[in-house]
Amino acid sequence: MSLADTSHPAAAKGSTARGTSFSETMLGTLRLDGDDRTRRTRLDLTVSADRLLQPFGTTEARATGRIRIASWADDPNIQGELEISPLARRRIRYRLHFTGDGRQLTLDGWKSITARRPVSSMTVLPFTLLEDGTRIGAGTLRFPLTTGLVPFLAGFRFPVREDPAALLRPRWRGEAGRTEVWYTTLTDPATGAGLWLHHELTAPDDGSEPYAHGWAAVFPTDGPVRHARFGPSRWNPGTTGFSADGIDVRPGRLVGSAAGGALHWDLAEHATDHPLFTFPRWAWRRPVLPAAHMLPAARATYDGTFTHDGETLILRGAPGASARIYGHGNARRWAWLHADLGHGDVLEIVAAVSTRPGLRRLPPLVFLRLRHKGRTWPRRAERSALGFVGPGRFHADIALPTWTVVGRSGLRRVHVQVTQPADRTLTLDYTDPDGRHATCRNSERADAHVVLQRWWFGGWRTEAEWTLDGTAHAEVGTR
Repeated sequence: MSLADTSHPAAAKGSTARGTSFSETMLGTLRLDGDDRTRRTRLDLTVSADRLLQPFGTTEARATGRIRIASWADDPNIQGELEISPLARRRIRYRLHFTGDGRQLTLDGWKSITARRPVSSMTVLPFTLLEDGTRIGAGTLRFPLTTGLVPFLAGFRFPVREDPAALLRPRWRGEAGRTEVWYTTLTDPATGAGLWLHHELTAPDDGSEPYAHGWAAVFPTDGPVRHARFGPSRWNPGTTGFSADGIDVRPGRLVGSAAGGALHWDLAEHATDHPLFTFPRWAWRRPVLPAAHMLPAARATYDGTFTHDGETLILRGAPGASARIYGHGNARRWAWLHADLGHGDVLEIVAAVSTRPGLRRLPPLVFLRLRHKGRTWPRRAERSALGFVGPGRFHADIALPTWTVVGRSGLRRVHVQVTQPADRTLTLDYTDPDGRHATCRNSERADAHVVLQRWWFGGWRTEAEWTLDGTAHAEVGTR
């Protein structure tokens, strides 16, 4: 796995720090130049910063959300930046980019903070609407104190922001009986092909020499799945990433070849989201569980080339992600899903039955993390795994070609159905540190249907629904 995003302050400093996120809704009007009509406008934003807000300084933050302008625009994919500087510069500036009436537009405005009117100046946003830098309209948005203040304050979060590159560092410290994995999955938006790069360090139980190995696979839309292994070869320990016999995984770059160069890749990786801990964060830092799983960035994009059988895929902004696994080997049986749901939403699932005595008698423990509108649900990774009993339990039915996960946490519940068609699935053999074998069936062109519901006034109502046709990444493993 390899991730580096120096556009994030925390990543640039190579540190771990607290960030800030919140949501706000503003209502108002817009008047286009040359048009006498006043159009009602609603702006819903989720704002996130890589550090705590600095009341006496300036904080740069990212914003995503939705803008609705009556009879003219409705864009659920608004993107932009906030400059939060209430005392140093006496302003909170918004620059938001969206599509309206088929045109690329920018909303540019700021709240001017004054000591005489602190409340009103903090809640009123005059703005200008621009197209290619030219004004085409103006308006005013207001934060509704009566209905919006309590949800606004309750929605503040202070998540830990970590350097994605630091999460690449090898965890292995010379112990016998360990497996460490760096893997990457992505979808080529031009051809629909799925790609899988798997890099693994295995330290056998008997204390013999550790070795590095792995494989690459391509799942084309118009032909059979193609794959090739590399290694086993000598493990080359380093300060970050994975390096072995022509294979290199480091921050921002994945390079390698297999089958004598029949498969070759050279990819640049760009993190577009913050880390996502599928298992509890403490389980990654302190390996007390049989294994732990996490993503240094929940989403990433890839540029570069992947060559197979003389054909070269040229990737531009291909969506995907890299992940890390560290533990004692593979589960007794497992299911995994990475689903980029679009518009910044992503779903990661690991459902597994441990090989440990006692634990292997339990049903599959489900670790489910849904990042939706900038927030991660359930709030704690333990919630889905510990909820295997009771009415709110998370349950996985692991089978092929279709497997499901259902569960509830708080006022939300989710239903996930994953289908791995046989002609889009690759079967591979794993060898654990103890020498035992497991079999995985992986598809980087799986289908998925996800329904998120919320309890509202005595009934369940659909909050969001996603359907992925050939763009989900999934796997089922058995012994």
